[in-house]
Amino acid sequence: MEQKRPMIHVQDVRKVYRMGDEEVVALNRINLKIYKGEVCCIFGTSGSGKSTLLNQLAGMEKPTSGRVVIRGVNISAMSEEELAAFRQKYIGFIFQSYNLLPSMTAVENVAMPLMFCGMEKRRREEIAKVLLKRVGLSHRLYHYPGQMSGGQQQRAGIARAFVTRPQVVFADEPTGNLDSRTTEEIMKMIMGFARKYNETIILVTHDPGMVRFADRIVTLKDGNIVGDERKEGYCE
Repeated sequence: MEQKRPMIHVQDVRKVYRMGDEEVVALNRINLKIYKGEVCCIFGTSGSGKSTLLNQLAGMEKPTSGRVVIRGVNISAMSEEELAAFRQKYIGFIFQSYNLLPSMTAVENVAMPLMFCGMEKRRREEIAKVLLKRVGLSHRLYHYPGQMSGGQQQRAGIARAFVTRPQVVFADEPTGNLDSRTTEEIMKMIMGFARKYNETIILVTHDPGMVRFADRIVTLKDGNIVGDERKEGYCE
């Protein structure tokens, strides 16, 4: 693992929301380094701050103070346009609700990120087909999301997340809507891609059963990091 410079460096990040005259501290001066190729689980119960932290890491929200640095770039100082371009180039997402466009086939959904990269249609659909076959959807290439099960939709979502070979993939409760057997299959797919391409995975979950898939478990409670454990065999 390349450990000299963090892939993600959270520096003294604090996030405060105003609710009327009150202030709610969602994150309280978070400091965190996540390295290339690391599978890091952000774990916590509802209200712990994990979703807020995910939003900070992905540039979906600006911190009240502090900054988030990815690949040496301070994304907290970027404009929305700069962030969009940065995410298209370096970041992939896997969502609990799949987030596939219902009017597009599996191939079209998976190929879409490549369209934003300027790739011509024939080439991007060829690449999408390869990824869909790799996740076991060779028989669903031209099916629409409404014609697929939840597990099949999430497989398509995984293919879409990895189609641009992003350096960081955020997986937000990726198996929250799936049964235990499908959960196992989906997580093995995510881990397989992560190991193959040496990509950094940020897995956000409230499910204690999910932490076993990660190299490292960062536990949040009331906006604070209360645990940071690397599994045996991991070397910084």
